[in-house]
Amino acid sequence: MTPDQTPDAGATRTEPSVSASHLRGIVPPVITPFHADGEVDTASLARVVEHLVGAGVHGVFALGSSGEVAYLGREQRSVVLDTVVRTVAGRVPVLAGAIDLTARRVLEQVDDAVGAGVDGVVTCAPVYARNDRAEIADHFRAIAAGSPVPVYAYDIPVRVGTKLDAAMVVALGSEGVLAGVKDSSGDDVGFRRLVAANAAAGAPLSVLTGHEVVVDGMLLLGADGVVPGLGNVDPGAYVRMWDLAQAGDWEQVRPEQDRLAALFEIVFQASGRSGDAAGVGAFKVAMHALGLLDAPTMAPPVGPFDADTVARITGIVRAAGLREVART
Repeated sequence: MTPDQTPDAGATRTEPSVSASHLRGIVPPVITPFHADGEVDTASLARVVEHLVGAGVHGVFALGSSGEVAYLGREQRSVVLDTVVRTVAGRVPVLAGAIDLTARRVLEQVDDAVGAGVDGVVTCAPVYARNDRAEIADHFRAIAAGSPVPVYAYDIPVRVGTKLDAAMVVALGSEGVLAGVKDSSGDDVGFRRLVAANAAAGAPLSVLTGHEVVVDGMLLLGADGVVPGLGNVDPGAYVRMWDLAQAGDWEQVRPEQDRLAALFEIVFQASGRSGDAAGVGAFKVAMHALGLLDAPTMAPPVGPFDADTVARITGIVRAAGLREVART
């Protein structure tokens, strides 16, 4: 299937929930475009959000790792959220990352996010503080107690050094503390165990995978949705894959995933660069090539790619047959 094709007319489209309390479907983590001076490029950001919503995604997640949240100050985070919420205009739920060292500091970000009009927040285990399982559970309880919107756990041990315990997360879902979890651990066995434990408990959580290249497998085993960074580049393919999976057309799901896996090769073109540069930087170069961004600028101190790397990434994008978007 080419990037501009849709599933067979006979396929049944299963509409996901539009509630942030139990998200289903494709929820891309929105990248944050920057001007050369490091300030947020709101025109490009609005263009990206419109591109995502227009492709049929079922929600958006601002201020995650793909949004370079760790590099943003309070004013920049507010600019991002105001732009995203205004552009979405209620068409899909908006989740916002509230990432900080401790629950008290997270709740300050929750207040800002709720004031901007988001529908839910995403937060991780404590950062810098080294807490045990019981303390991490209480961390999430404190955040949920102070949040007027649903709270999603962000399982990202590469950033915080802690893998969330599946039994703890499901128990917090049963308590009504967590609405869901975004699993970016890369632990596929752990994810399968989480899905099984959640199902056994009556499915209190919306279980979302952060994978880009094994989404077909994650949907087959029962994931409620997907939060793919590559979805910024080609959201339509992830939406098609979701629709095909919901229709049970697994023979068509696999080639769609194979095409996305080939496109994901862009993140392996920057040998020796930091993880943020190799991943998000590659997405930005691809999006610039497609006309979605005015520039592929990363947040300082992450620098640009050399010309050869840009050329390799651009070549992969062209080979994928994606259409350019006219800049307005």
